[in-house]
Amino acid sequence: MSETFEILNLDMNSGDSVKIKGKISDDTNGFVINLGQSSSELGLHFNPRFNESVIVCNSKCSNTWQSEQRDRHLPFSKGSEVKLLFLFLGDKFRVKLPDGHETEFPNRNGYDKITYLSVKGGFRVISFKQD
Repeated sequence: MSETFEILNLDMNSGDSVKIKGKISDDTNGFVINLGQSSSELGLHFNPRFNESVIVCNSKCSNTWQSEQRDRHLPFSKGSEVKLLFLFLGDKFRVKLPDGHETEFPNRNGYDKITYLSVKGGFRVISFKQD
């Protein structure tokens, strides 16, 4: 069963960060963490996929997906507990992965504020902190 963790009134401005700690399911093919303004307006769709050994990042505008960015660096393992740090830097998003590696994705939609966050799939949120 996949769980959903959703925040509809996040108040994240340029320079702010979100730390998410969670446990990856033993039997998952992947999980998704979204940051944006709503489920149809996403600045960052962060999607590690175990079946492809890749992290896919994308954005969504007016419920339409844009072009994928793929990173072959996948420092996750099923059944493990991980910490992720999402930084909103105005013109881009930076994600700090559990092994210290960082991936960046442009703020294609030009958001000045992030109000929506969701976590879906094989990832159970243990703790959440906004700075």
